[in-house]
Amino acid sequence: MLLTITCTRPDDAEWAASELGYLLHKNPGKVQTFEQSYGVAHVLYPEADADRCTAALLLEIDPVRLVRGKTKGATEFSLGQYVNDRPYAASSLLSVAISSVFGSALHGRCAQRPELAETALPLRVELPAVPCKGGAEAAEQVFGPLGWTVRATPLPLDPAFPQWGDSHYLRLELTGTLRLSDALSHLYVLLPVLDGSKHYFLDTAEIDKLLRFGAGWLNTHPARDWITRRYLARRHSLVRAALARLAELDDLEPESFGAVDVNIDDLAREVAAATAEAAAAVLSEGDESRGTAADVIVEADASSDTGTTGSTAESADPVVADAPVQSLAVMRRAAVLQALRSTGAQRVLDLGCGEGALLRELVAEKSFNEIVGVDVSVRSLRIAERRMRRLPEWQTRRVALRQGALTYTDASLRGYDAAVLMEVIEHVDLPRLNALEQSVFGAAAPGAVIVTTPNGEYNALYEGMADGAFRHSDHRFEWSRAEFADWAGRVGETYGYRVRFEPVGIPDEELGPPTQMAVFTRAANDEKGAA
Repeated sequence: MLLTITCTRPDDAEWAASELGYLLHKNPGKVQTFEQSYGVAHVLYPEADADRCTAALLLEIDPVRLVRGKTKGATEFSLGQYVNDRPYAASSLLSVAISSVFGSALHGRCAQRPELAETALPLRVELPAVPCKGGAEAAEQVFGPLGWTVRATPLPLDPAFPQWGDSHYLRLELTGTLRLSDALSHLYVLLPVLDGSKHYFLDTAEIDKLLRFGAGWLNTHPARDWITRRYLARRHSLVRAALARLAELDDLEPESFGAVDVNIDDLAREVAAATAEAAAAVLSEGDESRGTAADVIVEADASSDTGTTGSTAESADPVVADAPVQSLAVMRRAAVLQALRSTGAQRVLDLGCGEGALLRELVAEKSFNEIVGVDVSVRSLRIAERRMRRLPEWQTRRVALRQGALTYTDASLRGYDAAVLMEVIEHVDLPRLNALEQSVFGAAAPGAVIVTTPNGEYNALYEGMADGAFRHSDHRFEWSRAEFADWAGRVGETYGYRVRFEPVGIPDEELGPPTQMAVFTRAANDEKGAA
């Protein structure tokens, strides 16, 4: 992960560009190293003379340290804890490094050159890889109003395969004449905002950080609400308190921000309770959700984002207009169980079983005499195994757990009566979906296959969810009912299955249900049953 800051001396300036070293409190003649909780930070100067000086902050991220300190909700897919973009993409890890390594400069302190610390300098900031699912437009909308000229270049998924298109990473170049402390504060706040996630648990101290480093610019920023929500990871209690305090800066009523005034002591108690709840959840091997799907009807990972368009929703607390608060996950599992009963299945595969939410309900059904759970995440399987051990032995002796990727064929899965893919296919890259189809419908070829997936049309009912956004950051797609029907019809025709569709959840008259379900049955089985 690399950040470079270049200062160019104007012709009439009385200071030298190399004095950037004084402002950063780092000697241009040395390469300095600073130990971080997640790796090592290096500061060096590729060039440093009177006319031009470049300081580089290079982070070497240790993936093992990241795993040790990962937060609840981090990715659990196989190797995903160790192989990810955190060592290479500018995120909250870089913000922490800016604060710890360039802390004096971030606060605008420089005893040796105090007048230079208050001087607007011609700066260029370069970041080779910035995660930004909102694209170049989002980068322009957050940095542009602060006086930066923004050049954001989307990076291709693979230069060797241009037909794959662009990734959600940008090469970001910012140029402008600003105080160094202002430039660093913009980076400190806005890099995690563009990324949309943080690597540490948030508490009330985050509000103070946001207001401290956003002082002088955040309260007047046209996208301040969006920035505030993203920076605080859409923790609504924190967001409301932050917006109320921002309103005070403008001598406005908090309600004008869509905020409410929050007693900080009450908020502290609320956060403490949430922390205790999260700790208890970790001790009991996590919550009752299945994989990455949420456990309530308001599961869509939509935010009430305003001020920036095109961003992908990544973390929760949405509100569905006039929707009753009830468990979509429970309704989904009930629908799957009913569909399994209708097939007469006795030997069942739960493909993508996660931490075992559906497995616990399958074992309660005496009609299922053999149940196999398959998942790519070893950790999820271990949690599922521990949960199975809490149940009576007469139930769990019918259950087997296996680690495997659904895009690869497994001969041991062939010949089962039914297979379930509950909220699984949307996590598979579209180019690899054919491999999953071949593995499940072709190689395993169970008598019936039950597939559930979000109904993308229903997303319009989630307030504040941007057009084209998904309910979860790991979703590769969210199909409309027509798209799902086309896919299911093609798969059924290819592999010899009949298919019927059933709604899951409370449907909207125009947009349909929140979850859609397809029940595939082998045409030969249907004909045999009819006979």
